[in-house]
This record gives sequence, structure tokens and C-alpha cells, in this order.
Amino acid sequence: MNPATPATADTETRTPEELPAVVTRLFKGVLYAENDEKLWQSLLGLTSHVRDYVAVLGLDLVLDESEGYAFLRSKDDPDATLPRLIARRSLTFHVSLLLALLRRRMMEFDINSSEVRLIMTDQEIADMVSVFLPESSNEARVLDRLGTDIKKVVELGFLRKLKGQTDTYEVARILKAYLDAQWLEEFDARLADYRATLAGEPPAKVSEEG
Repeated sequence: MNPATPATADTETRTPEELPAVVTRLFKGVLYAENDEKLWQSLLGLTSHVRDYVAVLGLDLVLDESEGYAFLRSKDDPDATLPRLIARRSLTFHVSLLLALLRRRMMEFDINSSEVRLIMTDQEIADMVSVFLPESSNEARVLDRLGTDIKKVVELGFLRKLKGQTDTYEVARILKAYLDAQWLEEFDARLADYRATLAGEPPAKVSEEG
């Protein structure tokens, strides 16, 4: 009898000691490689364990190693048989419009620039939004509320303030995971809806998974 066999089997089935810390951190929100390199490396080494663990809870692990982020998202559950552990957040029409335009700007940036970080100022964001306003809209009123919308997008984690610069932001690349290529294909149709809303129809709300 090989006395090492039981110990080896126990080692293979034992839960990795780093797993609880990694999963707990993911439940708190997005994990960025640049913010916590040690935990990020633990996640990369435990990816299959994390996927299996959260799958039991009705969750998917979204991991983009090249962009350096990871987060948990609820699995598709059309019959609503599972409780939601990741809350859905209701976004106002103006915030959803801003997110759409930021996503399109990132797509253009990736095509035309060799840089990795997309940096925008308050004024650049305002100029981007104003281009898509219909002529009949009250542009001044829409732009007046832009500051509130930007704060909300910062809170959601899609814009990050640059240190020491109150009016300059980095557009977080995780936005690509929330608004994917298929979504972008429908962008023109969505803009038509946005323009109709800005022209006077009641603002719509959309749901965004946290």
C-alpha cells in the first residue's frame, strides 16, 4: 500500500485556501488587475474553481485577462427560477444615453488610436452628447444635468476620475463587457429612440446588471 495516496487525494479535493478571498472580493464588485495584483493573480490561478463555485449560485464569471478586469453576472434565467444575487440597477434615460455614447467613443478610439487609455474631459463629454441632441430639444437643459449623469457613471465604475484633475476621466474598458458588439450593431436604432425621447416623449429606463 502506498501511504501517500490518501494524502494526495485529500490535497486534490481540498478547496484552495485563496478561493474564499477571491469569491468574496468579486461579490463586492469589479476586480481590476491594476488595483489588486495579488488577488488578480490568485483569480487567474483559480479561474476554473471560481467558475464552478459561482455557477452553483446561478452566476457567471466574466473575466478579460487582456483588459485586466473580472466581475460576476447573473446567468440567463428566463423562468426566474433562481434568486438574484447580483442586483439589477435601474438607469435613467440620460445615463443610458451617456453610456451608449461612451461605448461608441471607445470603439472609435480602439480603431484609430494605438493608446490603451481613453481619457476625456467634461467638455469633451459635453461636446459628444450635444452632437446627438435633436434640434428640437432643449440642449441647455440636457447639458445642465450632464454633471449629475457623469457622477452616476463614475459611481457605476464606467468612468474613473484622474488623480488631481477634477474634470478629467478615464473611460473604464469594462464598459466593453456591458455593451458588447451585438449591442453596438443596434446603436443607430437606439439613437433614433433616444432622439425621440429627447424630443418630448417620456424618458425610458433600462436595467443594468451590477
